[in-house]
Amino acid sequence: MVILKSPKEIEKIYISNQIVAEILSTLEPEVRPGVDTLYLNDLSERLARERKAIPAFKGYRGFPYSICASVNNVVVHGFPSKKPLVEGDILSLDFGILKEGYYGDAAITVDVGKISEAAARLSRVTKESLYKGIEKAVPDGRLSDISHAVQLHVEAAGFSVVRKFVGHGIGSKLHEEPQIPNFGESGMGVRLKAGMTFAIEPMVNEKDYDVEILEDGWTAVTKDGSLSAHFEHTIAITEDGPVILSEIDRG
Repeated sequence: MVILKSPKEIEKIYISNQIVAEILSTLEPEVRPGVDTLYLNDLSERLARERKAIPAFKGYRGFPYSICASVNNVVVHGFPSKKPLVEGDILSLDFGILKEGYYGDAAITVDVGKISEAAARLSRVTKESLYKGIEKAVPDGRLSDISHAVQLHVEAAGFSVVRKFVGHGIGSKLHEEPQIPNFGESGMGVRLKAGMTFAIEPMVNEKDYDVEILEDGWTAVTKDGSLSAHFEHTIAITEDGPVILSEIDRG
């Protein structure tokens, strides 16, 4: 069942997502050659605690860290480590928090120094596909309109959409119904309504979409070793269309 949120609940989800956005914007300039992702993990946790927020991922179903730090061919759920980042890497940072009973969740892919044109294009197309999906999150649309818009943009650029991992509803739980695939035909699934809150998150591979899970039970990598990028926003559907809750409000 998809839970419709009241304006008061959406405001709380917005506050949580603003914290996520602020922390990711602080982490992003810290990403450079020689920095290790465990440092970024510890920084994210400290910043969350300073805002009286709880890192959402740490301990969630046994996940041991506060961020997912996914480098190059790691699709999602990468473990932070002491291994330094290297010039030319791309790093996906997925982060969430819980504050006053409601969750925030977002992800970005960040360049490590100067990256290849191919990696930059993959990252750009993945981010564009996120916004293509968000545009379809309108009242009276269908859930798969979002999915189809993401897939169409990604595949037109010659990349592939990961099938194994999907977006999700979000609110008083980190993962609520519905699941939101990043592929599929349009016009299918639940009818979209004002008050729905979604975390939309395309994960896009440079080559084939197949992934495999490493021995730690979490880290997902591309099966062919190609690069992968990941972007995510939490949104609310309103009568006037989608509102992105996890973009920093500059007003």
